[in-house]
Amino acid sequence: MKTLLNFTIILCSVIIAQAQDLKITNQIASSLKDTVILSKLHYPKSVMRFYAKNNSEYAWIHGVQKLDQPELAMLLLEYSYRFGLPLSDYHLETLSLEKLRKLRNISAEADQKEKALFDVLMTDALITFINNLHFGKYNPLYNSLNIDTNAIHEFRADDILLDARQQTDFLKALEVQPKIKAYTDFQDYLNVFYTENDCMDSHPEIEKIMINMERLRWIDNESKPYILINIPSYTLELYQKDAVFDFKVIVGKPTTRTPVLESRINYFTTAPDWKVPQSIFVKEMLPKILKSSQYLEDHHYAVYDRHGNEVEISSSKLKEIRQNPYHYSVRQSSGCDNALGAVVFRFPNSYGVYLHDTSQKQLFNQSERALSHGCIRVEKPKELASLLLRYDGAESDIPVFENAMAEYKRKDFVLKQPVPVVITYLTCLIKDGKPVLYKDIYHFDDSLENKFNLNK
Repeated sequence: MKTLLNFTIILCSVIIAQAQDLKITNQIASSLKDTVILSKLHYPKSVMRFYAKNNSEYAWIHGVQKLDQPELAMLLLEYSYRFGLPLSDYHLETLSLEKLRKLRNISAEADQKEKALFDVLMTDALITFINNLHFGKYNPLYNSLNIDTNAIHEFRADDILLDARQQTDFLKALEVQPKIKAYTDFQDYLNVFYTENDCMDSHPEIEKIMINMERLRWIDNESKPYILINIPSYTLELYQKDAVFDFKVIVGKPTTRTPVLESRINYFTTAPDWKVPQSIFVKEMLPKILKSSQYLEDHHYAVYDRHGNEVEISSSKLKEIRQNPYHYSVRQSSGCDNALGAVVFRFPNSYGVYLHDTSQKQLFNQSERALSHGCIRVEKPKELASLLLRYDGAESDIPVFENAMAEYKRKDFVLKQPVPVVITYLTCLIKDGKPVLYKDIYHFDDSLENKFNLNK
């Protein structure tokens, strides 16, 4: 009789618990059907995927995860500014550590609707934080709808968050930000800054760091070696294992900007000829050619028709070229005065830009070097090419390359392992532990500052 009574008590307890679990499940499911609640979410599809895999159970209020995880997660949101992210994206008008503790401590029978709303908003906030940390908030390639719908390079914030809840080190599992050195330098600086300055007051250098961390989140590169070309600082940095090699560069003028892009250097060529871009030929060269055809010979240019045949220049031909300039093209033969210098580094891109040597070495003495038509000129191309060959296991090709470069002999050097090249636009970098600001030569900062509401 006693055994039967005990079994009855246990059975009743199980039924009650199951009824409570069902109520919780129903409340989460109900919240995710509420259009008002869904309208508040930044990533509604991700949130719904998260709870579907979590059996529509609470993740932060009554979750079975380690007790400190919800509080760590909430602190992460409240301190998101320490990661160079704005606080406005994380529902902090509703969420707080104090409210989390209150809801976790009150009885299970308390207002389940309030608990469900808090849990759902916290999940959305954490998914938003993960996406902002990994992709940036204003990524020009992926908007929030695209990220919410698709796995971008197999990355889904809801899967990251679900996995983190199973890990011993919850915070480490959420380290999804870029590994590129310029970014880690910013993060290290912010860690020190906010440790020494326990406040959120606006600081100009912090605002610059914030928008430039955003730009670095748009970069999809995790490998070494890689080349980072920064337009505002006129610099090229080659990262190889633990070594960094610095080079001066010349970039595009404000009227002919160097584009921001990512690609890979596949090969480089010594003694290149230069196919003059049509815009340069028509706008800049043609008036000089029409004034004196000797200009072509003096600069080792040749004119070609649309079939690739070299054209003999005469007064009648010049008249025809003037009337139909887009039927013709110009090339400059290799040599010491070639615009591309003695070597050009090629990487596929839709802008037709490349990295190359130059015959105008004196321009590297200028502090402001936005002088080109968009391509990038590098000060010491021989050293750069030698480093690439050595890292590629082709050190024996270095003498061959140097000879071809010195004697202006055309030869291609193909890399077995193409090297990632990132052309970016950073108006702030950390140098020797301190922020260094650079002139916003293309005036890109204002737009991003406005988006982050940093312009007061």
